[in-house]
Amino acid sequence: MKISSLQTAFLSNLPKSAAFFEQAQHTMSGGVNGNLRYFAPFPIIFEKAKGATLHDVDGHAYVDYLLSYGALMLGHNHPEIMAAVQRVWDEQGTSSFGATHPLELDMAEELIALFPSFDQIRFTNSGLEATLFALRLALAATGRSHVAKFEGHYHGAHDHVLQSVNPEMGAAGEASAPQAVPESLGTPDYYREHSVILPFNDWDACEHILTQKADQIAAVIMEPMLSGYIEADPQFMKNLRELTTQLGIILIFDEVKTGFRIEVGGAQTYYGVEPDLTALGKVVGGGFPIGIVGGKRSIMELASPLRSHKKSEVVFHSGTFNGNPLSIATGLATIRYLKQPGNFDQIVQRTLELRTGIDELAKEYGLPLQTIGTGTIFNVLTTQEAVHHYRDLGANRNQLRLALDYLLMENGVYSKPLNRFSMSAAHGPAEINATLDAFEKSMAALKKDPLE
Repeated sequence: MKISSLQTAFLSNLPKSAAFFEQAQHTMSGGVNGNLRYFAPFPIIFEKAKGATLHDVDGHAYVDYLLSYGALMLGHNHPEIMAAVQRVWDEQGTSSFGATHPLELDMAEELIALFPSFDQIRFTNSGLEATLFALRLALAATGRSHVAKFEGHYHGAHDHVLQSVNPEMGAAGEASAPQAVPESLGTPDYYREHSVILPFNDWDACEHILTQKADQIAAVIMEPMLSGYIEADPQFMKNLRELTTQLGIILIFDEVKTGFRIEVGGAQTYYGVEPDLTALGKVVGGGFPIGIVGGKRSIMELASPLRSHKKSEVVFHSGTFNGNPLSIATGLATIRYLKQPGNFDQIVQRTLELRTGIDELAKEYGLPLQTIGTGTIFNVLTTQEAVHHYRDLGANRNQLRLALDYLLMENGVYSKPLNRFSMSAAHGPAEINATLDAFEKSMAALKKDPLE
């Protein structure tokens, strides 16, 4: 079996998607509105969705595990989300005030009750904006110029964090002393020079780097679980919290992926570790654009317009659609659904059922696959080695995973090639059974005709 033959079959099964993509390239750069949406030979074009199912323009249906990169915790078109949207039209009468409204306080109080590290919050329109604002607060609070981030961690598409997200090993330096590698053309050298790259789950190396450069580092920003599914060692997290406090470095958790997916109170609840600032997004918008920064009052108050009439003494933060009624209402509906006894636990249980089924099929067909993750998010890795950090992912047989993904799409399961899997309230027994059937057919094909 060759990847090229799978792509040929993909093309023949999706002629309308292929034609759309060809046309789209003339009016949209690369035919997409986000580089991560592209995969070879072209992305599937979807026209509608319901529950846990996507429908493409060629008439095929798929069980959806992309879920808008994990944002749709209740699935597509959930009745409580739809009702929340309708209430906004009926009660607020607008999609955006561009001004403060009562729902914002309702959401703030819900979040502060769920996240012990939150004294205050601010709304943004995306996780990217949330991490950007959190870093600006940290830089202002400390007066320092450098940001420390972990190798392989993604915090959105802004310059200071577009370093060493997926670095090539030839340029990345030693494992215990990673070097900053820009992720994008057009990233000014300033950000590489003012970035400190840390090795995830290697405490001795992290302690050495942070201690050595403490007087430069304003903040450590991290995904508490790399890519949302690779756990940090619990002692590593406790050590990091203690050392950053000791050194006066602000600790930022980027919980855009893990918030409401590991536990309702995020990975920080799971670990029992409170950061100084947290960035949230995705799930907390209930399918609408949102971002949130929450944290200590002493840091958050730096952005208060009541602080000073001098611009030089206030951290600027604003946005026309920050806290808009639609995003807040659907976010509140999502949080309140997940807080109802048994609802979140049921999604976790179904995730475990699916993962167990996939792992058992991999053993049955003798394929080097394993699922890895926590809560309602996981990935299928094509290695049987233990995975603790970014460099361990180099053991993945990516061509095998790619072949599996093309076969899964052919058999009605979608997560986007090489992407993680997210579960939702809409994934019931029928969807899990259909998914396991697709995995079995795909694995049988790989066993019968191994990848060349």
